[in-house]
Amino acid sequence: MTARTRPLAAAGSKARRKKQPARRIFVLDTNVLMHDPTAIFRFEEHDVYIPMTVLEELDAGKKGLSEAARNVRQVSRFLDELMQNASKAQIDRGIALPSAVPVNHGKRAPAGRLYFQTQLLTSVLPDSLPGHGADNAILACTLALQQKFRNARVTLVSKDINLRIKASILGVQAEDYSSDKTIEDADLLSSGFQKLPANFWEKHGKGMESWQQQGRTFYRVRGPLVREWQPNQFVYDAGANGVEAIVRKLEDDAAVLELTIDYRTERNNVWGVSARNREQNLALNLLMDPEIDFVTVLGPAGTGKTLMTLAAGLAQTLDHNRFGEIIMTRVTIPLGEDIGFLPGTEEEKMEPWMGALMDNLEVLTQSQPGGSWGRAATNDLLRHRIKIRSLNFMRGRTFLNRFIIIDEAQNLTPKQMKALVTRAGPGTKMVCLGNIAQIDTPYLTETTSGLTYVVNRFHGWAHSGHITLVRGERSRLADYASEVL
Repeated sequence: MTARTRPLAAAGSKARRKKQPARRIFVLDTNVLMHDPTAIFRFEEHDVYIPMTVLEELDAGKKGLSEAARNVRQVSRFLDELMQNASKAQIDRGIALPSAVPVNHGKRAPAGRLYFQTQLLTSVLPDSLPGHGADNAILACTLALQQKFRNARVTLVSKDINLRIKASILGVQAEDYSSDKTIEDADLLSSGFQKLPANFWEKHGKGMESWQQQGRTFYRVRGPLVREWQPNQFVYDAGANGVEAIVRKLEDDAAVLELTIDYRTERNNVWGVSARNREQNLALNLLMDPEIDFVTVLGPAGTGKTLMTLAAGLAQTLDHNRFGEIIMTRVTIPLGEDIGFLPGTEEEKMEPWMGALMDNLEVLTQSQPGGSWGRAATNDLLRHRIKIRSLNFMRGRTFLNRFIIIDEAQNLTPKQMKALVTRAGPGTKMVCLGNIAQIDTPYLTETTSGLTYVVNRFHGWAHSGHITLVRGERSRLADYASEVL
């Protein structure tokens, strides 16, 4: 029996050896490290290889005050810490990488090794690839690694689409850097509201409690659907007399709902602005709620994001004295060719980028009493209560009792968004507006944008809210153009 079982055991061990995953080597392009300085720690147990050309490009891009230059300097600090007291032999064998993913009891998941190009790799690029640029040098290095480590799976990681196309033509496996994705698909991003099923009250109405407090109506409901809800999420009944409510509190098996304020009526208008559809009404409930400190509003052009936010800010700043002033900022990325340097102060330089602010202020002040003199006086007052600030000067500041509006937030990286949100002091409310379908920043996508990042990370916090606007309300021309163009 022993003689028979030994071959089986040997066969089993061979099968286990065959099932072991092949070694993986990831060759990093320069733009990956410029995009995410922690990229070298994001490949779990696999090995990371940095060509000498990448080090040369990092050295050339370290100067300046841009986000990319700061990332390059951070990469250099990481590499310096890893290589401290490392001998030439240790560098040749690969430097052990600490994992970025902690596991149980403070231990960390297994990590791979970091390799540098320490010798000239002989690889002949095909004649179909002309030139001797940095991209071709990285491709040549990757081809040489494929030939040297035939049993390993060598992958080129780059944010450059054209380089990935050239790599595929040469038979080199290439991938985009995806470790910075906060969500797998932008379609999975929460809309901030949920339609109740037709039989909701039949399943959840048993034992329902209702009461009024400070003029507001509350309900406590129980049922299976409650487990799917999050704080400050909206739920609505699509019927003719359907209710719209916000989830105020989640208990063990119950949820406390509060009926929303109907801002579609003229009686509840906000600085002369009334909601025109359900999503706008829900957005105004978030913007006017003193218990919510952070609001994100997504939606295509013409859905009223800026107008409603500005109206809510003016109502709470001038009428309710809840905030000292309104601060508005945005990323300065031109739609077409750049017009060059602009003269004047910080506010004067930012004014050309704040056309949306000026357009919406005209709408909000055109109904002011007193004719042209009254409108001029109102505009003068608003200019003293609305401050336009550049993102470049936000670091190190703390804003107290301010209503902060970040427009075009989809063009911010997660790191920039964190730097801005952490500027908020006591009594400050921050609103991020944007459309993740209109990203102008290089190497940012719908799944890696800073706006997507904060929507996903703040999901479920008791003092934050999110809403996605769907229907445009700008004009019939704009609505038709959005559909057919």
